[in-house]
Amino acid sequence: MTAFGFSTGQISLTEDWQDYALLDSGDGLKLERFGPYSFVRPEPQALWERRLGDDVWAKAAGRFLASSDDPEKGGKWQLSKDLPDRWEMGFEGVKFYASPTPFRHLAFFPEQSGHWQFCATAIKAFRAKHGRKPRILNLFGYTGVASLHAAEAGAEVTHVDASKKAIAQAFENRELSGLSDAPIRYITDDCLKFVAREARRGNFYDGIILDPPKYGRGPKGEVWRLEEGLPELLSLCASLLSDEAIFMILTIYAIRTSTLSVHSAMAQALGGDRANDLTSGELTSGEVGIVEAADNPRAIGQALFVRYHKAP
Repeated sequence: MTAFGFSTGQISLTEDWQDYALLDSGDGLKLERFGPYSFVRPEPQALWERRLGDDVWAKAAGRFLASSDDPEKGGKWQLSKDLPDRWEMGFEGVKFYASPTPFRHLAFFPEQSGHWQFCATAIKAFRAKHGRKPRILNLFGYTGVASLHAAEAGAEVTHVDASKKAIAQAFENRELSGLSDAPIRYITDDCLKFVAREARRGNFYDGIILDPPKYGRGPKGEVWRLEEGLPELLSLCASLLSDEAIFMILTIYAIRTSTLSVHSAMAQALGGDRANDLTSGELTSGEVGIVEAADNPRAIGQALFVRYHKAP
């Protein structure tokens, strides 16, 4: 195996958003704007005092109250009666619905916008060189914002998620964006089983996006545990990368690990025995985060990422 270097410590922050902003943070909380509505959510990494007054925070349309029994998982929303069930948001021409979920997020993850932009740039460069749409695989694709952004940039996308509800929301977001004719194939399946079948079929992709949860269940009750399944998943995904592959991106939330460990896991998978060589590409790792829309802004890391990239 040829080792990749440890190019770690990279930061990917939210940029160029009109419909989202981190307004303030501190005292273990964050105040964010999603479209016309602001929300208060727990944020253990906000290790400082809030800057805005209590009157600004009190105007929030929703507040997530963490459970005293399990602050990291449990809790409930306290929502304004005037708040609609969902509302429209947008990013760089892609539209999607926001809605408070039982998992304390709002049906998408704004900190991943840096990945969307990175993928779009790589997709456009690929098309310019090869004269065809790159084939992109989005695993654990959830409500499909990354898939829509990639398709808008000129990719042919296969979107896989185990949740029928998430796939239904992805269809709704596609219609909202006016991309009903875009080349996106939506598949409800266990992601690990899907990539294993794709490997047996000899199918290849020019780019892969992975956003696996810490724990989950497939449509037939399959159990996913990140620490157990990640090595096999990464190995299978590496085997699916084409000779012209331009990226493979992994984002990890809510587990106690380090950037170095995740970087090493990706390097192991990409450096294994393969028909084509990936080691001429670059492997970087770091954090995705959100940054305050203020003078002297403070930033909050939300997840770890490792990103493989090879110029087309």
